[in-house]
Amino acid sequence: MIKTVIIEDEKPAARKLERLLGLFPDLELVATLNSVEESIDWFTENQHPDLIFSDIVLGDGLSFDIFEKIPTKSFMIYTTAFDQYTLKAFKLNSIDYLLKPIMEEDLQKAIDKYKSFLPTESNHNLKEIKSLIKEEKQKLSRILVKIGYNLKIVQTDEVSCFFSENKIVYLQTKERNYPTDFTLDELQEVLDDKTFFRVNRQFIINSNFIKNIHTSPYYKVEMEFQPEEEISVSRDRVKDFKDWLSK
Repeated sequence: MIKTVIIEDEKPAARKLERLLGLFPDLELVATLNSVEESIDWFTENQHPDLIFSDIVLGDGLSFDIFEKIPTKSFMIYTTAFDQYTLKAFKLNSIDYLLKPIMEEDLQKAIDKYKSFLPTESNHNLKEIKSLIKEEKQKLSRILVKIGYNLKIVQTDEVSCFFSENKIVYLQTKERNYPTDFTLDELQEVLDDKTFFRVNRQFIINSNFIKNIHTSPYYKVEMEFQPEEEISVSRDRVKDFKDWLSK
């Protein structure tokens, strides 16, 4: 049996996740914890589980605080409505990251991914498994943006480009551009590099929205729904850009 723990401070969300996990007969839920303080106490006094489903924003802090105080070898799947914490979740070697509301299909995929990291031969060890996780980092598929007092989920495949302006990074869609909480360096780490490419210090572009590429005198890219200014490929990125286009 795969022993699991839920860390979630919203009771309806905790009950829903408990119900969903009950659909998997090989999972055993050993505890549902509601706060940073309660979790630190529990992980101090109990054997750590195989798998942890953890919200990020709790009533008394962030769940990251728990494992900074109590290191764990458990595998992590983060669950949250706040996508701006994606990068830190990746850096903590979580095997997946689920945005609320959690769907059964997404949960199934996350559990299947966890099972894919389990050792199949006796000589596999935790260090080897952790290195596999790093190689199979979850890629960012959607971003939560703020519009006044409202929130909107934008799928990354709807984004023609990300660009930096006045120290703010925006994403561009056919509707409009939206400010994000990321830097371009952070986005470069978590976007799918088969689709997105950093052409210069200011822009990351999506290959699916390229309309035209001018090669003379310099490489310049015309995008659908691009900002007003022209997008030029840095000279030192031209070779990498051409290689990326031919993948």
